[in-house]
Amino acid sequence: MATDYKATLNLPQTDFPMKADLVTREPQMLARWEAMKLYETLQEARRDAPAFVLHDGPPYANGNVHIGTALNKILKDVVVKAASMTGHRAPYVPGWDCHGLPIELKVQKELEKSRERLTAAQMRERCRKYAEHFVDVQRAQFKRLGVFGDWDRPYLTMSPEYEAAIVATFFDMWHQGFIYRDTKPVYWCVTCRTALAAATAEAEYSDHKSTSVYVKFPVKGKLGHFALIWTTTPWTLPANLAIAVHPDFDYVWARVGEETWLVAEALLPVVAQKAGVASYEVVSKLKGRELEAADGKGVVARHPFIERDSPVVLATYVTLDTGTGCVHTAPGHGLEDYDTGRRYGLPALSPVDDSGVLTVDAGIFANQHVFKANRPIVEHLKQTGALIAEEEITHSYPHCWRCKNPIIFRATEQWFINVDHKNLRDKALHEIEKVQWVPAWGFNRIQGMIEERPDWCISRQRDWGVPIPVIKCEACSFVFEEKQYTDQLVALVAREGVDAWFKRSANDLLAGVQCPRCKRPTEFHKAADILDVWFESGVSHRAVLRLRPELKYPADLYLEGSDQHRGWFQSALWTALATEGHAPFKAVVTHGFLMDLETKKKVSKSYGKPQDSDVYVNRFGADVLRLWTISEDYRNDVPLSEEIIERVAGTYRKMRNTFRFLLGNLSDFDPAQDAVPAAKLEELDRWALSRLQGLIKTCREAYASYEFHRVYHSINQFCTVDLSSFYLDILKDRLYTLGKFSHERRSSQTVMHMMAAALAKLLAPAVPFTADEVWQCLRPGGGREALDSVHLALLPSADDQWFDGELEARWERFQALRQLVAVELEKARAASIIGKSLEASVTLGGGDAETKAMLKYFEAQLPALLIVSQVAIELDRGESFSVKVAPALGRKCARCWRWEPSVGQHTGHSTICARCVSVVETFEKLN
Repeated sequence: MATDYKATLNLPQTDFPMKADLVTREPQMLARWEAMKLYETLQEARRDAPAFVLHDGPPYANGNVHIGTALNKILKDVVVKAASMTGHRAPYVPGWDCHGLPIELKVQKELEKSRERLTAAQMRERCRKYAEHFVDVQRAQFKRLGVFGDWDRPYLTMSPEYEAAIVATFFDMWHQGFIYRDTKPVYWCVTCRTALAAATAEAEYSDHKSTSVYVKFPVKGKLGHFALIWTTTPWTLPANLAIAVHPDFDYVWARVGEETWLVAEALLPVVAQKAGVASYEVVSKLKGRELEAADGKGVVARHPFIERDSPVVLATYVTLDTGTGCVHTAPGHGLEDYDTGRRYGLPALSPVDDSGVLTVDAGIFANQHVFKANRPIVEHLKQTGALIAEEEITHSYPHCWRCKNPIIFRATEQWFINVDHKNLRDKALHEIEKVQWVPAWGFNRIQGMIEERPDWCISRQRDWGVPIPVIKCEACSFVFEEKQYTDQLVALVAREGVDAWFKRSANDLLAGVQCPRCKRPTEFHKAADILDVWFESGVSHRAVLRLRPELKYPADLYLEGSDQHRGWFQSALWTALATEGHAPFKAVVTHGFLMDLETKKKVSKSYGKPQDSDVYVNRFGADVLRLWTISEDYRNDVPLSEEIIERVAGTYRKMRNTFRFLLGNLSDFDPAQDAVPAAKLEELDRWALSRLQGLIKTCREAYASYEFHRVYHSINQFCTVDLSSFYLDILKDRLYTLGKFSHERRSSQTVMHMMAAALAKLLAPAVPFTADEVWQCLRPGGGREALDSVHLALLPSADDQWFDGELEARWERFQALRQLVAVELEKARAASIIGKSLEASVTLGGGDAETKAMLKYFEAQLPALLIVSQVAIELDRGESFSVKVAPALGRKCARCWRWEPSVGQHTGHSTICARCVSVVETFEKLN
């Protein structure tokens, strides 16, 4: 009976499928992790290890997980998993930002549809339920991404214990003098009807068209004399109280027809051009300081349409970049104007209500909306002869972070944190020098913001949040700020949450307390505002890092988008410095924004294309999305398109095929019994093992420095170039056709097993589902510990005993020679001299002394290494290396497919070569 030669081959066998089917398999792996309580098991296993704490910046609990939020969460998870696999106890406590405008506006929109009217307490209950719903939704979506964490015990900014920490931090800072109340200009959203903080992420700048005007203010006591101002906000003219000039600039009185204008000398030609003036005459020149209206001297102008004076004042912020050098000053509508007004005793007049409508103090323009008042004001100036020029300009203008509408500066009574009290700003600048910033330019970015930021406005005029917890006596205005009262309020919030503030009266909140000043039974009054949500999330260092025993203060790492340099990083820094004395983080890593590859626009929640992470997960699987995340240098803006994800999916398939090849050829390998000792490994296998050590070293360094794209590119390069194109390509003949127990085959299997275990570990932080799938298919031993999950293992360490620089150099030279041979083989294939490379006989000749020595060294292995049937060496051909390709001699072996003269020489096995005859005879004896 004829021998079935296929049955004598060592063909790959594995349960690891070629088709990943991640969308189906990943939830199954999740269920396995849940059943074995993997996160809890991991924390217990690392119980005595040094802690590494990445503190989670809380996303808003509204809507599905956005692809940008997924990017952030995946990066955090890669950090945490890598820390755990380098021997740290790495707890991860996820959190959610549950208060604030995003949620309140969503609930309001729902109420508008149903036309329901709710009390503040009822509104808050709806907001709470909305937040709770999306905490559950997002928790499931984050878990689906393969993110490990204490999902059953997250921190929520609306939980009583967290709210108590917010209130305690407020009182702590208030008692120290950091918090004060004042009436001054703040960013104000007329749509959301609340104050916003100028230096946080609540104000987003984008292009906006405005009407700019040049206006004449008649000079008091000088007929025909006018001071010229320029403004891009005509609607603020009703609030004008002064005109600012720079004390050191040169100003001129210029005669224009029958009028005389006051303007900065350097800007006179530009102003004349804008006004359409062909000629003018400079009458006199003087310094700005000589114009100051003081002690009956200087210049006092009159408002162009309201009966009041507008004196000339001095200010060093006046520039000569644009305008007239005479700056329209409205202390109620600009911080610099406000500061100047305070120096001169001017009130912070702001004739605008909460909705952006001008009040009676705006005179004839009362009851007009600020953004609709510009045209009527300009027309009135034109009719009265006060307008000399107008033009439309496009400039960067602040918009509300939530509703995206333009915002205004408006003076209102608000609560602020004084960032210069007790040298807080200087301490912040000193403290950030101790922090590791990744990328390094993050330091310069936050340094500039800290240096320039104004006091932090922390009050908001909304319902859904933590109240400004201040109570005062209605009768005598006594404020209950002593610790005995504030501690009572903190304890109440810890028990019942801040809902108690909205449900109870002020007297009930301070039950049993009598006003210590007037000592009369009277009504107490609660503050009506709530705290900025950035204050809330900022104090997570106190509410979470300090209160959760598994965590520590300060955190090792904060990791967020680069917009948080002016958001969470600052709110955390200011509150921590004021209450703890130092920064709440040792290192800060930031990533860029997602950018649509086609439009180059930021992929935000308001973006039109698919943005929910589930869209990508349900199509590609979480591991592909995670692999895309680490494939990009996230320190810059991250490009996103389906083409990019598809490309990464292709890379994933190649990596998966590499694993499948390794596992398929290890089905009969037990490292405990079959491993070849290091000293007896074949040289090619020792080369592969040496290359693996370099990969391990690179990946460990990349994880430690948060350069995850280096992990991706290094492993991809290793799998594609070192393995698929070279090492594994050569091994196929050895693995499939040599004897099952042959030394050469077992040598390769020893290294392949070590390789599969190492690659699974190195990829585990990035592609946790696939890495664990590989782990389950790999027998224990040889780097694969007897652990239930790869995530319980440690990253491999580069072993110096396996690294051999001289060996790598020798094989690098050989690979260059192999490439030359491959070129000639391809030419021969194109010329129809051969088909497959095994149909070739190659003659190598000549070359320099080093090449000849290398050929002699590898001579016996050359057919296997070049994947041809025969190789002849002619060393006496001179210095020029040559490659000749001819059809192989002999006949094709039916078993190994090599062409050999020995095929047909064995009567019992006439269709196979002598090498295969030997293997088959051994096989027949064993079976």
